[in-house]
Amino acid sequence: MSRLRTLLVLGRASNLPTVWSNCLAGWWLGGHARLDKLPFLLAGTTLLYVGGMYLNDVFDVDFDRQRRKERPIPSGAISVGVVWKLAVLWFALGLACLFWAGVTTGELGVMLLVCILLYDAVHKVFTFSPLLMGACRFFVYLVAASTGGAVAGWAIWCGLALASYIVGLSFLARRESARGPLEYWPLLFLAGPIALAFLINTHDYRKSAALLSLVLGLWMLRCLRPVLWSTERQIGRAVSGLLAGIVFVDWLAVADARRNFGFVFIALFGLAMLFQRFVPAT
Repeated sequence: MSRLRTLLVLGRASNLPTVWSNCLAGWWLGGHARLDKLPFLLAGTTLLYVGGMYLNDVFDVDFDRQRRKERPIPSGAISVGVVWKLAVLWFALGLACLFWAGVTTGELGVMLLVCILLYDAVHKVFTFSPLLMGACRFFVYLVAASTGGAVAGWAIWCGLALASYIVGLSFLARRESARGPLEYWPLLFLAGPIALAFLINTHDYRKSAALLSLVLGLWMLRCLRPVLWSTERQIGRAVSGLLAGIVFVDWLAVADARRNFGFVFIALFGLAMLFQRFVPAT
């Protein structure tokens, strides 16, 4: 059980429900035509995400030894070499799953992997690395849309809205282990999905989009309260909540979907919150 927990912590497994919600939203926006490809999509993106998190800890090992000694590698729970080999294995298996789902899906998966590798390599030294993190989630939407039928405009626009949310979240997360004042302007990126929802949804869909925008907006305010309206800044707590809120972003992206489809996103949000009780999200 100790080794299993180490692997789950390395892979930030509590965030996997948000990857699955990304896949479902992108698949639906792409046309939701090929249900048989969905298992390969979920498996492939899960493996790429976990591999990316493993490699993240490999690149961050010196930083973690100084500031986050509880992480699996600096604590001695697992060696750098083992983590590196596992990351490569997860990447290989993840791409194999995506290519099995289709050539276009696999090619987009390669582009997703490139974004993951770039982010892991430079995120500690590149000020605007949150843009790379946003690109990673954007490509998850494109990969998912390609399995649903086609990479259409809705998937691209909603993927950009998700990327905007991720950029705002990632800028905030960078301050968790850093000193100095917090910059508030990047938090405006969090509102990207809500802004797009009001621009693209019309007629009967506008009511659903407004309701889901309210849910997302209230959740964001709840998460940001320990940062904006607290004497003791709790960035880690805010970031964890915002990560779970990715599910609401995805639900908003498919505001025109069948009503019972929403129960899937509610379940995934519940899973994300439940998993965070056992595995740290950051």
